[in-house]
Amino acid sequence: MIRYISILRGINVGGNRKILMAYLKSLFEKLEFSNVQTYIQSGNVIFDSEQKRSNADVEQEIQQAISKTFGFDVPVIVRTAEEITVSISNNPFWKGKDIDIDRLHLTFLKELPSKEKLDKLKTLVFGSDRFEIIGKDAFIFCSAGYSDSKLTNQFFENKLGISATTRNWKTVIKLHELTLSNV
Repeated sequence: MIRYISILRGINVGGNRKILMAYLKSLFEKLEFSNVQTYIQSGNVIFDSEQKRSNADVEQEIQQAISKTFGFDVPVIVRTAEEITVSISNNPFWKGKDIDIDRLHLTFLKELPSKEKLDKLKTLVFGSDRFEIIGKDAFIFCSAGYSDSKLTNQFFENKLGISATTRNWKTVIKLHELTLSNV
């Protein structure tokens, strides 16, 4: 049994692309995933699969099912429970003393960014806001808060040319906890 987390981008924001979590849970169960659990309205779903498949295959299956069922496209990013554990341990800002957890965010990248785009991105400066990209994770520290930062989800998508979605660090920690619990 493999435990996954799917992180949907842009549902239930500003009244657009609304999906009730009960409907989303039901959809995942129809896809024959088990132990399906949703967390908050932004499209976080923890679930199990009896067979190990690539994240890309799972993403595509979920995206197609959402499009067919709800009539709109939603970018889906999938990580295994193990990958979330690694992401948490890799966060360079989480390890600092006296870090305000409300200033930390994680942008999940759908794929590995190209070296050329990464190198170009590393030359940009954003005041006291900082980021570090490790693999398919963009770790963000926002000195004044995410809403005041230029290091938004759209920023990373535009600069790296790949789909992404962002969660605050409290949500990342909670998703990790939920992957460890027995449903």
